[in-house]
Amino acid sequence: MHFKALLASAVVLGATAFAAQAAAPRLFADSQLVTEPRFSDEIVGHGPDVIFIPGLASSRETWKATAERLKDHFRVHLIQVAGFAGEPARANASGPVLVPTAEAIDSYLVAQHLTPAVIVGHSLGGTMALYLAEHHPSDLKKVMLVDALPYYATLMAGPQITVAAMTPVADKIRSGQSKMPPEQQKMMMASMATSEADKAMIEGWSGASDQTTVLNALADDLTLDLRPGLSAITTPIAMLYPDYVPLGRPKGASDAAYHAAYAAVPNIKLVGIENSLHFIMFDQPAQFDAALDAFLED
Repeated sequence: MHFKALLASAVVLGATAFAAQAAAPRLFADSQLVTEPRFSDEIVGHGPDVIFIPGLASSRETWKATAERLKDHFRVHLIQVAGFAGEPARANASGPVLVPTAEAIDSYLVAQHLTPAVIVGHSLGGTMALYLAEHHPSDLKKVMLVDALPYYATLMAGPQITVAAMTPVADKIRSGQSKMPPEQQKMMMASMATSEADKAMIEGWSGASDQTTVLNALADDLTLDLRPGLSAITTPIAMLYPDYVPLGRPKGASDAAYHAAYAAVPNIKLVGIENSLHFIMFDQPAQFDAALDAFLED
């Protein structure tokens, strides 16, 4: 089962032509856009600050409906990683992406006096938020993770997998040698969202992403194991996860998997979302909105 956004699209990048990159579009006419070397931040609304980070090869558009709903009561920060979904790669054009971008986001939050920050991260964005909870706890107030895991490679190879064992796989991905068969690509894309329109939008983001950036970010994800630091996390965490029942996963299977993955975290609330795939905010917006509101009000 697939939990990280766009794994299929990321792996197929080595065999796919890319759209010409242009500046990622702003979602709101009255927003402020801040461009940093490794990401950009579109800021809209007024009130307490909330930072949203999308997943692998994903656009800030992941959070557009959420921002529309919140902007009258919150100052919403819509992050987009450089190299993803039409955002020029800039400092992410080569080398590691995941940790340097997370560190750059943290430095930005500190410099802009946004700490202790409230962060909501989907998939790879959730991995970045979890990394910050482990490495910069004083900079965070609370975090919501949306379908992210402490170590993505456990889904491919089980809970005993190590970074050392995954490094050769990651190296092949970085070099573009690892490619997914078409039938597996189709199956994995089916796990992204339920509606065909949403799946087409997600595929469009992937097609507009920079190949090297996405492959490097995916390889980073396969070699970043955050499990050893979970028990020391002091930041309150909410974790939303889909049940994948629309794909035929047995009811309750996701509950067991996610609760086991986060069992070591001292202060965490796990919330399962029924009849949802990876992009929970698209598949079950009402359930997602209710969980987000509870998190923001807590």
